[in-house]
Amino acid sequence: MTDGDETTAYEPGDAGSVNGSGGSEPGLLGIGPAAREVGVSVRSLRYYEEMGLLTPSGRTTGGNRLYGPDDLARVRRIRELQQLLGFNLDEVREVLGHEDQLARVRQDYHAASADEDRARLLAEAREAYLKVRDQVEAKIKRLDSFRDELDAKIARSDRLREGLPTKPS
Repeated sequence: MTDGDETTAYEPGDAGSVNGSGGSEPGLLGIGPAAREVGVSVRSLRYYEEMGLLTPSGRTTGGNRLYGPDDLARVRRIRELQQLLGFNLDEVREVLGHEDQLARVRQDYHAASADEDRARLLAEAREAYLKVRDQVEAKIKRLDSFRDELDAKIARSDRLREGLPTKPS
């Protein structure tokens, strides 16, 4: 069985090498320690992978997932998008897709030498930022609408309470 709740980090010299690397990678965590590090369940890490939100940095020869610092940062970003903005996992996937695109654009921009290429990349980055901004705006509108509904209910409750007869002391 693979991917149990491993309790230790994988360090050089540990049994089980990372597939394709010829040996263990320093600083990589098994699924249990990685989950604890970012405050999610092991099941959540597996689900994020299944949903295409996260790809572990490697695997041991036994098939256990290994997570590096960038993987942990991505899980923290997923949680931030869920908790701060209230995005569901489909919305998170879309935002992360734009952020991944922006990372590639940034890399290509620094590698580009022609002004035309840089201008094209900047336009691409702008479009990606606008798409993320549109998602945030849509969420804000939904939250504003929900707040307005609550305000209306509070006002109605206040009116009804004011209409009740008061008992003399």
